[in-house]
Amino acid sequence: MKMKKIYVFVLGLFLSGAVFSQEKPVIPAIRLLHHEYILQSLDTIAGLRNRDGSLFAITTNKDLNKTIDSTVRLVVNRMRNEIELNAKLDENARFKWLRGINEMLSGFIRAYRLRTITATQLPSLVKAYADAMHADWKGESFLDMVADNEPETGKILIDNYALKNNKGINEAKDLIVLKLCQRKPGNVLAILARYPESKYADSLIIIAAYRNQEELYAYAAGSDALGKRILAIQHPLVKIISELAKKSTGRMYFPFLDELYHGKLTMDDIAPKVLNDSSYAYYKLLVKTRIQYVERMQQGDTPMAVQALTSKLKSKAIELYINDINALHDVENGSIRFRKIDHLSPEELYYLAVLGEEEMYTSSFVNGVYPRIFQRMKNPRSDSLFQQLHYDYYKKFIKICASYNTLDDLLGRMENATAQKLMRSFVNGLDNTKTLEDAVDVANSYASIYNQTIRNLILEEVQQKWKESKRLNNERGQIIYNLLNIIFLSIDSTNRIDVSATLGINPVYNMPNQLLRDTSGRIVIQQFFYGDKGGPVVFNAFLNRFANSNWKITRKPNWVEVSSVKGAPVTIYSNLPLDETRELDERSQDSLVAYLSSKGLQPVIAIHRGHSYSLRTTIHKLPYSAKLVLLGSCGGYQSLNQVLETCPGANIIASKQVGKGVINQELIDDISELLRQGKDLNWPSLWESLESKFRGSIKETFDDYVPPYKNLGAIFIMAYSKANAE
Repeated sequence: MKMKKIYVFVLGLFLSGAVFSQEKPVIPAIRLLHHEYILQSLDTIAGLRNRDGSLFAITTNKDLNKTIDSTVRLVVNRMRNEIELNAKLDENARFKWLRGINEMLSGFIRAYRLRTITATQLPSLVKAYADAMHADWKGESFLDMVADNEPETGKILIDNYALKNNKGINEAKDLIVLKLCQRKPGNVLAILARYPESKYADSLIIIAAYRNQEELYAYAAGSDALGKRILAIQHPLVKIISELAKKSTGRMYFPFLDELYHGKLTMDDIAPKVLNDSSYAYYKLLVKTRIQYVERMQQGDTPMAVQALTSKLKSKAIELYINDINALHDVENGSIRFRKIDHLSPEELYYLAVLGEEEMYTSSFVNGVYPRIFQRMKNPRSDSLFQQLHYDYYKKFIKICASYNTLDDLLGRMENATAQKLMRSFVNGLDNTKTLEDAVDVANSYASIYNQTIRNLILEEVQQKWKESKRLNNERGQIIYNLLNIIFLSIDSTNRIDVSATLGINPVYNMPNQLLRDTSGRIVIQQFFYGDKGGPVVFNAFLNRFANSNWKITRKPNWVEVSSVKGAPVTIYSNLPLDETRELDERSQDSLVAYLSSKGLQPVIAIHRGHSYSLRTTIHKLPYSAKLVLLGSCGGYQSLNQVLETCPGANIIASKQVGKGVINQELIDDISELLRQGKDLNWPSLWESLESKFRGSIKETFDDYVPPYKNLGAIFIMAYSKANAE
């Protein structure tokens, strides 16, 4: 469309070429400088894109560019001549219009340099200004010129000194606001914040109220001109949002906006629950409303502020319940530890799990939330639970159950045919989401499924979706399902698939010793200890294991260095587990991090030796250079994505459930000893060796540790990144 306008502009002016044959006026010396300014601006435009002053490239056609440049100059020069020859203009008017022409050109130059206007708008701007000048001379409005052009062109016109008193100036300003809002409907309120007095403001605010209630709430709470304009509107939806924005507790009511607007709830219904927002009643209302919203969304209706309700439900789940049961993780008596959630319904417990996944400790889910969901159901069937919840977050719940080894129990609580249908649905649509979260969840879950029938079903469904993606030429689908197919097949050793070689990613079966050495040949390991109750015990146990002739222990004020004295050079740096209540443990970590950085030492192995509630701190401080990461806490397997964001391509060892100090130490002993001996880390062989060392309950706990070659979610992320880049 822009190119069409350019051709029309050039053609129209050449067809009226006689216009340019008018006599050339004699320019008085007093106005020569103003004419020079205009010519200088034209020259500036000609060299805008090139420092050598070559022609301003409006199009990709050099000949057309020359024609446009000539035509623009002709139009500008015609306007200069007309100003001088127009007998109806007095001296002041001539100065005004010459200044106006130059302002128009200068305005284009500024806007172009700020990248708020495109090159192709220059011809239409010049023509629009000429038309606006002629209209003004006739006492007419220049509104049509603003209406026929882009807002950027119109903005230069309304800001022009010579047009500021045109009869159409106010309507033109309003029209530009409207055109800007029509172009970017998602930015309506941000635009109106600059033009709150626009005559279209009320109508646009009402439209914005239906499009983004959260944003309108934020603007209504402001004390600026737009905030006051919003508060004055009497439209029902805008009025409710304005009332909430004025209340100190408005954010507590806001999740129920749709119910309030449709009269299903009143402020008085919600008020008692808001006044005591730490009560069960408020959380219960959030869950009830969420379930109603999900049912509506499945019918094609999207409730207003649904995201606000979900965010509030998540924050309340964590604040009121998860933090409480997590804090009592050392309490063995379940009736005491989980007393806070004993009154919650199965649905309310379910939302604790799916929305509080990242915060919830393994034991909080496995020993508390999960069993209580079914204990509170009259008919403890998992398919009944999903039906009651309209399958809200069901993929997330399946993934959580797989991660915590409760998936077989979940599937066993429904008919086999229903379980198969559910798991097929679990695999479908992975290419239709904006993120890889669902695909990673499927990859992680597959390794945790021990029912061979279900495994085969998922593999068959993945292969079917891959074929379908190829038939439909769905590139993203082909990548996702092909990678899952290869990864799943590699789990079965009889298929003899080297997943690293096949997918072209870092080794996952074997970590070469040489790959871990720095330029001086040393292997640097960093451990993160914490000053909780068990921290010093674990720390001392670590040191005792290295108190032998193969290693030397050097103590520093904030850390210890354990260095090999025989074999390959390996050094383990471990911060002291100082008092966590005074955050001295984190200070010791920071001191060690600063030291390693100052010495140019890059840890290639990072080890977390704290509880799961400290894991976030460790991940935040992970060295980018880490090629192997051991997460020794409970449920570290849930944090794979966060680790890979910092250490892409790293091998990760983590537990799906309970992390044990004795297991972590055995891992550290074997890994460090193999490295000291100059050997590679062969994960299948190392895992087989470790399995033979554990018995009884410790063996069961070790079975929940996932080695790098079985860490399917991490493998998928690495493989997808490579495939997508290619």
